[in-house]
Amino acid sequence: MAEKDLPPFRKIADELRDRILSGKLRAGEKLQSENELKDQYGTTRVTVRKALALLKADGLLISEQGRGVFVRPRPNVQMLTTGANFRARRDTGVSNFNAEAAAQGLRPEQRIASVETVPAPADVAERLGVADGTEVIVRRRAFFVNDEPMQLVDGYYPADLFGGTQVAQPRRIRGGVSRLIEDPEGPIGQRITQFVEDLEIRMPTPVETDALKIPPGVPLARVLRTAHTSAGQTVEVLDSRVPCDRHVFRYVIDVP
Repeated sequence: MAEKDLPPFRKIADELRDRILSGKLRAGEKLQSENELKDQYGTTRVTVRKALALLKADGLLISEQGRGVFVRPRPNVQMLTTGANFRARRDTGVSNFNAEAAAQGLRPEQRIASVETVPAPADVAERLGVADGTEVIVRRRAFFVNDEPMQLVDGYYPADLFGGTQVAQPRRIRGGVSRLIEDPEGPIGQRITQFVEDLEIRMPTPVETDALKIPPGVPLARVLRTAHTSAGQTVEVLDSRVPCDRHVFRYVIDVP
C-alpha cells in the first residue's frame, strides 16, 4: 500500500516508530499526551489511540497507569558464542551470560527457581539419547539484567550421571555445570567439545509472557542446546526461552 493510501493512524504510528528506532525518542522517554498528539497531527484522539495501540503491540511503547505512555526500555544483551570464549569464561568461574552482560556495563543476576528429578520430556530425551520418561535432573533458572527478566533456562542432566552431585542441589555452581563436567575429579571428567543448538521462533505461552514481561506481539526464541563430550557422551540439554525484543545473538562458526 502506498504511503498516501495509508489510514491516518498508520501514518502516525510509522512516524513515531521511525523516531523511536532512530533514537530521536529515547528509551524511557515519555510521549506527548493524546491531546497534544491529536493537535500536532490534526486528527482525533481515537486515531491517536489506535496508533499508540499499534506501537504497544509491536513492543515499542508501554503505558503506566496515571503517568502516561513511554518508549519501552530495551536492555539488549549481545551474546557472543564461540568455542574460545566459552573456554575462557569457564576458566574464570564466571558464566558466559554474566560475563557478557557485565562487559557491556549491565548488572546480571541468575535466580534458581527449582531443582528436581523428573521424567525426561520427549524432545530432551531424544537429544540426550535416552528413552522417553528416563529420569533427569532439571535445574530451572531465570536470568535478569538490571532487574529486568531476560530469559528462562531449564538445564536437563541424566540422573544416573549426576544424581548425588552439586547438579541435584538447589544452589549455584561456581563456573556452572560445564565446569563440573570437565573437572577431572567430577562425575564426568571429560572435556566438552561440541554444542548443537536448535532454534525455534514462536509466540510465548501465557506463563512465559508473565514471567518475562513480554509485551503483546513480541515473539519468543526457544533455543535447545545440547552438549557433547570428547568421549561422545551427551551430558546436558539447555532449554532457553528468550524474548526476541531484548537480545542480540552472534555466532562465530569457524569452517576448516
